[in-house]
Parts: sequence; structure tokens; C-alpha cells
Amino acid sequence: MLNRILGWSRAAKRMVVVAMDICLGVIAMWLAFTLRLETPHWPSGMQWLAYALAPALAFPIFAKLGLYRAIFRYTGITALITTGKAVAIYGALLLGCLLAAQWEGVPRSVGILQPLLFMLLVGASRALGWLALAGRSSHAPYRLLIYGAGSAGAQTAAGLGSMRQYLLKGFVDDDASKIGRSINGVRVHASNALPEVVRRLGITDVLLALPSTTRERRRQIIESLRELPVRIRTLPGLSDLASGRVTVTDFQDLEIEDLLGREPVAPDPGLLGRNLAATVVLVTGAGGSIGSELCRQIVREGPRQLLLVDHSEYALYSIHHELAALAHQGEHACALVPLLASVTHKARMADICQLYRPTSIYHAAAYKHVPMVEANAGEGILNNVFGTLNMVQVALECDANHFVLISTDKAVRPTNIMGATKRVAEMVLQAIAASPRAPFPQLADSSPAWTCPTRLSMVRFGNVLGSSGSVIPLFRKQIAAGGPLTVTHPDVTRYFMTIAEAAQLVLQAGAMAEGGDVFLLDMGEPLQILELAERMVALSGLTVRDDLHPEGDIEIVFTGLRPGEKLFEELLIGDNPFPTDHPRILRAREEYRPWEELQTLLQALQKAAQAGDPIAMTALLRQLVPGYHPETQPVLP
Repeated sequence: MLNRILGWSRAAKRMVVVAMDICLGVIAMWLAFTLRLETPHWPSGMQWLAYALAPALAFPIFAKLGLYRAIFRYTGITALITTGKAVAIYGALLLGCLLAAQWEGVPRSVGILQPLLFMLLVGASRALGWLALAGRSSHAPYRLLIYGAGSAGAQTAAGLGSMRQYLLKGFVDDDASKIGRSINGVRVHASNALPEVVRRLGITDVLLALPSTTRERRRQIIESLRELPVRIRTLPGLSDLASGRVTVTDFQDLEIEDLLGREPVAPDPGLLGRNLAATVVLVTGAGGSIGSELCRQIVREGPRQLLLVDHSEYALYSIHHELAALAHQGEHACALVPLLASVTHKARMADICQLYRPTSIYHAAAYKHVPMVEANAGEGILNNVFGTLNMVQVALECDANHFVLISTDKAVRPTNIMGATKRVAEMVLQAIAASPRAPFPQLADSSPAWTCPTRLSMVRFGNVLGSSGSVIPLFRKQIAAGGPLTVTHPDVTRYFMTIAEAAQLVLQAGAMAEGGDVFLLDMGEPLQILELAERMVALSGLTVRDDLHPEGDIEIVFTGLRPGEKLFEELLIGDNPFPTDHPRILRAREEYRPWEELQTLLQALQKAAQAGDPIAMTALLRQLVPGYHPETQPVLP
């Protein structure tokens, strides 16, 4: 029956509520006369006017204050307060009318009794409606605990009335002063009693309503929940909560940074904006994972012009469209220039740089997926090595002040072509920065005192969370599909960092460059991918299916290391990196070949890549990069 009523149109349900209020007004008037006259009452004479006056006054007041726009399932304190105000206004008008009219047979005290009774009846009708709808949620598929009995938890609980999927069974909090108390009739439990509470109440989901807690504390809480058969969800930030938009779609799966438990270091505003404010900045690979985040961070620093370079039309359109709104939010508007171009086309890049004269260049364009580059070695070399060389040359030609190469931990003792090409790209910058004479004679005289006019630097770091090809979204998709989760090897480990933190550190590292610098980002402790997979399964409220637990939900399958893939990554080729002014940025001084020697090998490598000769490419990369030991045979065409 209740489901059929809820299926009615909004207008039909509103008419039912209006009719109910009219009936309640009449009933309240009858009760008021009966109590005043101390005998069951039947109206007569002028008393009929009092009965007609009650709904005639109540309906416009209730409509004006929005009581017929409210929805019963969302009824809360605000709706009850509004109802009280409406009845108070109605009571004052009713009493005033009765005092002014002085109808025969209508006691003036009815003007006081009737509104009080009316208030009780209307309030009871709203409460009964809410209880009836709340009772439907007792069959909700998910039984929820909210971890956090503060303001965020209370606001979330208030918003749960619209979520038929969730039945709130309790709060959990670490604050001893809150334990045993209740919020809107829902009990607050101690955090150390969680296992027993989950078992006794049949909890399926735990929602972390802790938007202001530290990341380390969140990680500790998540670890304490890992062994429980519940799914862990989280809320958006405080700003979204404050806006009152708490819906089921706001309940998010845990981000991997919650599992890392590392607090980001606040950026140094002086470093962050040093090379950016009121300048022309160029970003290659602007539509990629790192490039797009660099652009977001750069726009906030107020450059005069931001040149977005990418060879993918869709990626370029997407980042340009996104940045258009940000570009005019600061004190100074930033002109965005989307440029379709490939870094392998030197003439096109030279035209761009000569036209716009960028002050700083951030070179993020690269082929980075290890198996893909392994299977397309020639294109990987032309793009990663000679695309970088092209960009360095045009940076020198247009007198750019700073050039920053985005590198990777895979460049350290590489076992794959992608890592080897990135290490060669690093060596190009190091050799040019240290060359005793101009590597491009047309740019400077032959004086031995010549120094590179552009500060060249590179920033090396590991995996960023959420990048294209990242393991995190892959695992989420596989869990949603019921598994299996694919892990290459049980011992494989990787460093992880958020894209936003990595981009901020890249910008700050570039501002500290002196020329030829190799900067390393402190990635924290490496994470075992198998452990990450097991955590994600457990925190989804599921269990891993293996030989010891054949009844589990999700299987983890080992697929073997991909071509060129390493078990673990490193950030440093040598030893003893130097600290910088930033606690998360280190500086390394690593060995490289002088430009004269490097130039000859590069010419041979370019010819081999253009000819598609895998044997020659591998041999030259091994000669160029000490420590390069390919684990697979060259891919023959």
C-alpha cells in the first residue's frame, strides 16, 4: 500500500496532504469546543463559521511557508520548526479573528485551544509519515555504521533519510565522552568495540565521516577495519558537506592515498610561483596525467600565457576546456593557447617557441607504458630521446630561462627501453648544461667560458596515482566485475605519489635549478602490489579466494612480469643524494657522457630508430646507458 502511494504523482500526494490538514483542522476545532464545553460537541449557528475559518486561514499560511513543498521522507528538525512557525502565525490570526468577530456560541478560549491541538495533530501526522517511510528502510540492503560522531557524521546521518539503500545502525567514535550517547536516537559505540558491533548489528558498510582528520590517522583507522567483513566508504570534503548535498553518490570508495597514510607537505609559495607568475609557460604533453596536473597548478600561479602542447586532439581539447574556467579566477587572467603539435617535429616546435617566446618549458610529453614502448622501440626512442633533444634545442634558440624534464624512476638501471630512453633524455640535458662550448654553434661564440643560457633540470619520480594505465583503477574495475585481480608477480613493489603532490614538487624543484640538476622526489616507502590488491579487496567488504580460503569472493591471479618490467624500482643511480630547501626534494649529481661523445652515439641511435633496426637500437642503448640490461630479446619487425 505504501509503495503504491509513493508511486503517485507529486500533485496527487500534495492534494492528499492538504486534505489531511483540512481534516485535522476541523478535528482540532471539534476537540477544542468539546474540551471547553466539557461535553461532546455538535456545531450549530455561528459555530459553523469557526469551523470554516480554521482551514481557510491554515491553508494559505502553510502553503506560503513551503510546508506543501516539503517531502515527508526528508522531514527533520528544520521541517518541524517551520511547521511550528506556521501554526503559531495561524493561531495568532485565528485568535484575533475570534476576538474581533465575537460570534455567539464561540468561546474566545477556542482560539487558544484549537491551535495547540492543531499543532499536535499536524506534528504527529508528519512524524508518523516519516516513521512509515523510515520503516521501509529496515529492509535496506546495506547496514551502515558512521565512523565519526562529530558534525560531519551528524550531517551525514541527517541526509540518510533519502537513501533507501542504507540503514543507519550506529556511530563509532574515539572520543570517550561521546561513547554511549546517541545522535537523533542512534547510539555511539566505542571504536575498540567495532568487531563485536559489526557482528551483532550485521553491518555491511562503514562510512568514514572524518573530513578533517590527518591522513595518518585515517590510515590507522582503515588498517583496524581491514579484517572486518565490511566495505569502507568515505565522504567528500567539508565544503560539500556544508552545502547540504549529501547523497548516495557522494559516498566514495577509498582513495589509495588513504592507504598510503602520508601527509603531503604544504608547498612553498615562493618556490611554486617563482618561474610562473606573469610569464609565458609552455607544457608539452599537456593532455596527459602529469602534464594536465602541471597545467592546473601553473594556472593558479597567474602566468600571463600558458601554451598547451599535445599531439592528441581530444586530450588537448579536454584540458583546454577544463582550464578555461580556472584561467580567469585569479587576480590576473591567463591566456590559454592550445597547440596541436608533436615534439618529434622540431620545425613546428621551433615556430611555436619563436612566436610565443616561453620563459619556462615543462617537458612532460613521453611514451611511458613499458610494454607498449618495448613493442615499439623505434617510436619510443624518437619520441622520448629525440623529442627531448628537439625541445632542448628550441628552448636554447628562444632563450627560455628554464627547461624542466619530467623523468621516471624507470630510468635508474633500466631493464626496459622506456626507462633507457628516459635516462638518455636525462643525459642529453646533463651534457648540454655542462658543455664547455655551445653544442649548437649557431647559438653562441666559441668562447670556452660559454655556459648554457637555459637552466636545464630534470625531476625523477615513480608512479602517480590515477594516471593512465595505473593499477588502482584497473583493480577497481576488476573488483566491480567480480574478479579476478591480475598481479604480475607476488613480489613486485612500486613507489606511489598523488598527481597533485608530484606536480607541485616538480614546479618547486624547477625553481631551485642551477643547471644540469637531477632532482629526486621523496616517494616514501614502496608498496607491494599484492598487498595493495589484498587491501582493496578487503576494504570493499569482500574476501580473497585462494587455496586456504576457497569460499572467498575475489581471486588474485599472477600473470608474470611483462616485457621489460622490473620487480622493484629505484630513484637513485649513485649514492648520497644532497638535500635541498624542500624536505621532499633531493638533488643528485650523476655520471653522464660529455656532449661530444654523446652526440656521436645519438646520431647513430637516431639512424637505427628511423630504420627500425631492433638489434642496433638495443646495442646503442646498452652503450649509452650503463646499467641497462634488457630482460627480453629485441622485438624483430
